[in-house]
Formats: sequence, structure tokens, C-alpha cells
Amino acid sequence: MPASSLYIGLMSGTSLDGINCALVDFTNQHPTLLATHLLPFDADLRAEFLSLQTSGDNELHRSMLAANALADAYAVAIRHTLEKAGISRGSIGAIGMHGQTLRHRPELGFTVQIGNAARLAEQTGITVISDFRSRDVAAGGQGAPLVPAFHHNMFSSPAHRVVINIGGIANVTDLPPNGPVRGWDTGPGNVLMDAWIHRHRNLTYDADGAWARSGQLQPDLLAQLLATPYCRQAPPKSTGRDLFHLAWLDQQLANHPALAPEDVQATLLAFTAESIAREIRREAPSASEAYVCGGGVYNSALMDCLAAQLSPISLASTETIGLDPDWVEATAFAWLAKQCLEKQPGNLPAVTGAHGPRILGAIYTA
Repeated sequence: MPASSLYIGLMSGTSLDGINCALVDFTNQHPTLLATHLLPFDADLRAEFLSLQTSGDNELHRSMLAANALADAYAVAIRHTLEKAGISRGSIGAIGMHGQTLRHRPELGFTVQIGNAARLAEQTGITVISDFRSRDVAAGGQGAPLVPAFHHNMFSSPAHRVVINIGGIANVTDLPPNGPVRGWDTGPGNVLMDAWIHRHRNLTYDADGAWARSGQLQPDLLAQLLATPYCRQAPPKSTGRDLFHLAWLDQQLANHPALAPEDVQATLLAFTAESIAREIRREAPSASEAYVCGGGVYNSALMDCLAAQLSPISLASTETIGLDPDWVEATAFAWLAKQCLEKQPGNLPAVTGAHGPRILGAIYTA
């Protein structure tokens, strides 16, 4: 077993808002956050990641340069985090690096997260563990979501809880007091709302859902969105920008050409909330508590809509059960790095559909 109880988790998700870096102490059963740092993405790098979501000219060359730039940004975030904590790099057991997802096609047997872990290990002098998803996919799984195993470790209780992560994509972890832990991607979180407001107002996100609140829900469009085959598919399942993107949304809007942009935004918000709530009602009907993490927790319009859809299930932030909602995923990847070094499984076959438990991650020793 590694001597250190200190691990760093790095998360840069589908929302492309920046890098979350968390320094975590796993001495006790429940992890302790020692320091955190949010490093916003450089505008050009964010634009390149968005461009690389679809096939384009010279994309292999461009993706490798973007991976290098992301590793450099990770190194900066780690340096700031260690400085805040007053801890030297030699005290860290490993870095858990999720990387930036460019493709996620488990049905074709692959998933791609870039980040150049070797470069990061050279720059930091700390062991880096990356590529957590590929082994699960190779074992017949979805490779996502991976955080439910951590949610089970962190948030289980005698009550029937669900944990909802609302990033670019939304996912749910079902934590019954007796029975298997389950988890799956429900569909879009912020990704469509972010893309739509960027197109029409040149903003990266709809702060507090204010623009969505100014619009009127369009029931016919909402029904059409909820009829998307993915939303009807039973778990295990996972998704990403490969499915939910602006071109897909434009296709959905082809039969609704006269809608005001703010009405579309209001309907997209309702789509996120109702697609989450429907799956909880269907897959976890006895749940009594729901806790939200990720950027969506700060969108009061979305939280109000979700609370109404989930009632009488209570809804709150994960902060009320011990972990700041901004840092759940980064902490989870620190935990996954620890699991890897300790040669313990990081996946839950009931969640991903893999043939069995697997040790996840590729190790780049310092």
C-alpha cells in the first residue's frame, strides 16, 4: 500500500469551464479536502476543445498539441494547490487525471480523454494515473459514470439517497440502503443551455438561469426532446457531446422555426430537469433524498424546476452531507488514483455494465 494518504484529483468536464484541482487526505474513512484551485480555461484552448469534439482538418495533430497545453495547465493548477496547502510535491501519493473527453463511443469499444499524463509527471515530479475509462470499456462496460463507486464510499446512509451530478452531462447515482449501487448518465446537464446562450448572447453559461426564467416553456418541444431514444434507454448507459450538441438541437428545432431564443432556453432547462427526474422516478422510486453536485447546483432556476419535478423527494446540495458540490468529481478522481495504486477496483459493474470489477488507470511513475 502506498505510504502517502495525500492525493490530487484533476477534473475538467464537459462544460469546459476550467480545471478543478483538489488535494485530498484519505487518512480517515471520509476524505478531507486540504486545498483546492479552480483554473479557468484559456479562451483559445476552450475553443480548440470545442472544435475537436467533431472531426476536422488535421485533428490528430491539433489534439496532441491541445493535450500538451492541458497538461501544462494541470501543472499550473497543481502548483497553486500545493502552495495553498503548504505541502511539498514529495508528500503526494499520486495525481488522478481524468483528462478532457473528445470522444465517448463505448458501443464501438473506445473512449478518448486527452491530457498527456507523461508530460504532467515530468513537470510535477509526481506519479500520474490517467485513462481511467478504457479498461472498463475493454471489459464490456460504458466506461462511465465512474464516480458512483466514490459516491457509495462517501455518501451511503440508512436512507435511500440519490446523488445527482449536473455538469455538461447529468448523471445519477442510486444509493439504496440495501441493494446494488447503480449509476448512469441521464442526458444533458448544462451542455445544451450553455451552447444555446453562447450562440445567441455570446455568454458561456446562463447565470442563475436568468435567461431561461425570462422565456416560456414550450410543451411540444419539451415532449419531442424527452422522446429522444437515449432518454428512454434503460441503464447502464452513458453519453456526451457525441450525442447532445448544437447540430442535434438544430435538428430538433427544425419543426419549431418561430420560437424565441429565450423560450428555447426555458425548454432546455426543463428538459434537463425532467430527464433527470423521470429516470429517478423510474429507476429509484423509493428514494427519499436527492443531493446535487456540479455547476448546475448554482442555477436556481434549474434547481427550482428539479425540486418541483422530484417532489416529495427532498433536494439539497452535497455540501449538506459533507462535500462541497464544486469538488466532488475532482475528489472522486483522487480516490480513483488511490484505488489504482492500492490495486483495488475502481468501477462498479452494476453501474457501467462491465463484465466484472477492474483496476482502472494507466500509471506514469514519477
